[in-house]
Amino acid sequence: MSSSVAYSTIDHLKKELPLKQETLLLTDNTCIGLVLVDIINGFCTVGAGNLAPRVPNKQIAEMVEEAAKLARVFCDKKLPIFGFLDSHDPDVPEPPYPPHCFAGSLESKLVPELEWLEGELNVTLRLKDCIDGFVGSMETNGSNVFVDWVKTNQLQAVLVIGICTDICVLDFLSSVLSARNRGILSPLQDVIVYSRACATYDLPLYVAETIEGTVAHPQVYEYLLIAYWKGFRIETVLTHCS
Repeated sequence: MSSSVAYSTIDHLKKELPLKQETLLLTDNTCIGLVLVDIINGFCTVGAGNLAPRVPNKQIAEMVEEAAKLARVFCDKKLPIFGFLDSHDPDVPEPPYPPHCFAGSLESKLVPELEWLEGELNVTLRLKDCIDGFVGSMETNGSNVFVDWVKTNQLQAVLVIGICTDICVLDFLSSVLSARNRGILSPLQDVIVYSRACATYDLPLYVAETIEGTVAHPQVYEYLLIAYWKGFRIETVLTHCS
């Protein structure tokens, strides 16, 4: 598919499946938690790994910048933050993706702009070895770290940001919405996404063909998945933090 056809398709989706965008105002009475999905070197830092950008990437850079701003607001207000860190055993592949974010490696660490979160008392970090962070939060005893975090903090809303929009972020959101609808996450009511603080990786076909067992993932097609989020009613634009 040529780039002109791709953009035409995306423009058509924007028209036929418009996203409902709202403003979220954070106040001192807001009972909300921030969820960071995989804002780590392996997906965001140039040259850090197979799924990291090869060259500076505007979409990812803007996502990291917005995420850092939001994290600072939540910490200043002492609101809870939950961060997922993609972290894999080198001997356990995750097809169709190439080896990435090995446990204990620099790839699996928060990006430099967010490293300071490791010392914040309101921050919970969770290593995950699968696409869906909700599933990755399950413990061997049957408990779920993310569910416990929501309940312990009595959260009525979660604001989700991160990478990759159409993979780890979307899968996590789908699970959280299902869990909320089944009453598993009570008192959680609202699941919110801030689009400007989400991004996905860019793996063009010509690059994917050089990595055995890998499928292409051109960044330009991200909107093809985002457009369908209208059905979840989770796309919200955050424009004010006070």
